[in-house]
Amino acid sequence: MNDKFRGLFEPFQFNNGVRLKNRIVMAPMTNFSSNSDGTVSDAEVNYYARRSKGVSMVITACTYVTPNGKGFPGEFAGDRDEMIPSLNRLASAIKKEGAKALLQIFHGGRECPPNLVPNGEIVSASAVASERAGSVTPRELSEEEIEDIIHGFGETTRRAINANYDGIEIHGANGYLIQQFFSPHSNRREDKWGGTLERRLTFPLAIVDEVKKVVKEHAKAPFIIGYRFSPEEPETPGITMADTLRLMDALADRGLNYLHVSQTDYKAVPRRGIEDKRTRLEIIQERVGDRIPIIGVGSIYQAEDALDAIKTGVPLLALGRELIIDPDWVEKIENGREGEIVTKIDKDAQEQLVVPDPLWKAIVNSPGWFPGVD
Repeated sequence: MNDKFRGLFEPFQFNNGVRLKNRIVMAPMTNFSSNSDGTVSDAEVNYYARRSKGVSMVITACTYVTPNGKGFPGEFAGDRDEMIPSLNRLASAIKKEGAKALLQIFHGGRECPPNLVPNGEIVSASAVASERAGSVTPRELSEEEIEDIIHGFGETTRRAINANYDGIEIHGANGYLIQQFFSPHSNRREDKWGGTLERRLTFPLAIVDEVKKVVKEHAKAPFIIGYRFSPEEPETPGITMADTLRLMDALADRGLNYLHVSQTDYKAVPRRGIEDKRTRLEIIQERVGDRIPIIGVGSIYQAEDALDAIKTGVPLLALGRELIIDPDWVEKIENGREGEIVTKIDKDAQEQLVVPDPLWKAIVNSPGWFPGVD
């Protein structure tokens, strides 16, 4: 191994005692490849197993916690106990290769396609449609329904514990339901669940508290709880960097094990809300990094990119697209072969890369999203 990359392979220990073998994590990425009954498919298991050997921790694609939260075709389910064997199958495949396995749990809210949820009824914090083309205006959730969804996050956490995962990641990013409650664009409520920034924090923090309670009651060993968030929204009104720093403070005070920044480029700088020319990662690390570990992500392709990202001070880095392009990325650096890293998708290498058909079709039809696809 080249000495300059040695820091990427130092072990890391969370505050609950769980130890990671290195600083590289597999980011959660939707793969559209589960069976129609919500169980994990053979292709999905093989895809994860192929990418679990070098990284220290794998965060799965999101799994929905209630039937009306399914956000994607081919998304695997975590909303009922019948899914525990399926969830366990995936956890076992990841852990067999030496990585910790984390289940990402979520509700799609107003981003759910109507054809994937019961009665085609889309729900959210308020009856405000997303600004994306073809979006549907959701129905505002009642207080009882909100409590049921919070309970659903707890129940899916219990299933993850029973399925032998090492932890869960709460998906509070990418415009899905948790973010919809935090956002002034999608949350126009005037009750305890919305209005001021403090009240818009109520739903995310209630989910954190529910998950922590379930872990305390059911986990027999240290269990990781992480939270993923998107730093800003383009909409007006929308989440600003100033809002996010308040969210960071609140989450850090809750005693979670890590926070995971969701962005497409680790070098991205704030759009609005604060006057600071540093990257979001640097700002977030300075704000809460001494209280809670931060996972950075976004456009890390070469080994040098990882070195550059780690200079922000964050202790952990997540790889997404790059582990699809080159599943051996970590091992190549570890074995001094970083010059052999592939940074563009080989459109003739689906079988070699062990990528399921639905995900492969999404990749080759996504110009500009994957290097090598145009």
